[in-house]
Amino acid sequence: MLSILFLGFLIGMQHALEADHVAAVSSLVARESSVGRAVRHGTVWGIGHTVTLMGFAGAAVLLNAAIGHDMALWLERGVGVMLVALGGHLLYRLWRDRIHFHTHRHADGKVHFHAHSHAGESGSHRLLGHDHTHARGIPFRTLLVGMMHGMAGSAALLVLSTAAVDEPALGMTYIVFFALGSVLGMALLSALIALPLALASRFLTLGSKVIQGAVGAGTVAFGVVILT
Repeated sequence: MLSILFLGFLIGMQHALEADHVAAVSSLVARESSVGRAVRHGTVWGIGHTVTLMGFAGAAVLLNAAIGHDMALWLERGVGVMLVALGGHLLYRLWRDRIHFHTHRHADGKVHFHAHSHAGESGSHRLLGHDHTHARGIPFRTLLVGMMHGMAGSAALLVLSTAAVDEPALGMTYIVFFALGSVLGMALLSALIALPLALASRFLTLGSKVIQGAVGAGTVAFGVVILT
């Protein structure tokens, strides 16, 4: 039994690396210059992914039911639409905002690099305009993206869990380990994605914009591929 659960955990980590997941989370963290905040996005994605996996696939295992092909197809199309929207929104924000990167000092004396936009401002550029507070709380858009991916992946997970185990209780445990693996996998992936973005934001403003543009265009393109 332990080997089956460990296998589920490893498959969950691999599942996080699927192309549509990578595209979606990349577009969500592309504007982050902090590895820590990027990891938070990946972790929240995994939590949202887990919520709907447990709901859809878990209910199907306990009820000995199946997720229909037509429903699975519509869920995949939903993921395609979501990817086009995420990538398109990233490209739109790059076009809309006048972004630059600079050193920034907080009231407590801490100095760091910060991405700052002056879109919509009138008047001259002032250093005092850089005063800000960092965003706190749960990134709900990332949570919803993870939930959508969980719904779309529940049909495939159901096939895996029923192929691996026959008992409903063990099948549910398999799903839990699979979900934990996907959370860890996406958190690690987000850290890897954030590293080049963080370096580019600190040392090369143009390079950061190019990376963000490439992520946005790639996400849109992958969404279109799914829809077609």
